[in-house]
Amino acid sequence: MCVGVGPWPRVTFLLKFSASSFLFNLLINYHKLRQECPEITADLRPSSISGLLQNNYHGVLRSRDDAGSRVLIYRIGQWNPKEFTAYEVFRVSLITSELIVQEWETQRNGLKAIFDLQDWCFAHALQINPSLAKKISSVLTDSFPLKVRGIHLINEPIFFRPVFAMIRPFLPDKIKQRIHMHGSSYAQSLCDYFPKAILPPEYGGTGPSIDEVCQDWTEYIMQSEDYLYRLSLDLGGGDASQSSAYE
Repeated sequence: MCVGVGPWPRVTFLLKFSASSFLFNLLINYHKLRQECPEITADLRPSSISGLLQNNYHGVLRSRDDAGSRVLIYRIGQWNPKEFTAYEVFRVSLITSELIVQEWETQRNGLKAIFDLQDWCFAHALQINPSLAKKISSVLTDSFPLKVRGIHLINEPIFFRPVFAMIRPFLPDKIKQRIHMHGSSYAQSLCDYFPKAILPPEYGGTGPSIDEVCQDWTEYIMQSEDYLYRLSLDLGGGDASQSSAYE
């Protein structure tokens, strides 16, 4: 499953931006993000956050939704803020983005994310500040060649709202319109947006369990260690492929 076998020529690196009409600005912003956020981007090795991954914090569904979008799941309750900072948690998203951006279908059809906020607590909230909120917004909008087609929040507690209120002003209107809050009665409403067949049973579907999904994706990420390490060292590293070995 490992992605990338040799060093990327720099021209090949540009391929992951080729689906975007504003290639030049996007490329500039991508470099800017890498330079201004070393706490997130300097070390993309999965081993740097292996404890978080092995705790089944994050997974990517094997099957796409009906629109061809990748579906990512984040389980906030599996993040121990005493062990991992918000920057390290955000690094997980960047690692996954660097892997799935190689897929032409993902470049065309984008991604959708489900954030399970079960067990969100004040310790999590204290790690989110305006600076980080702005960086999150930057990746969502103009620093990475992936289209965010939908953001779905489930199990969101009342005291998550101040954090969301901090992030919201940095988001463009098109992203705001794609945010859906499902609350704790999400089993049916999620199925209004995603086929039951691809969702884990924990989220109202009939697909593989969420633990299986997270373990499969963690294995895939860990097997991509060398590729991600080269990418950390040089913005041109790895063999850009038209589809991911994960598919």
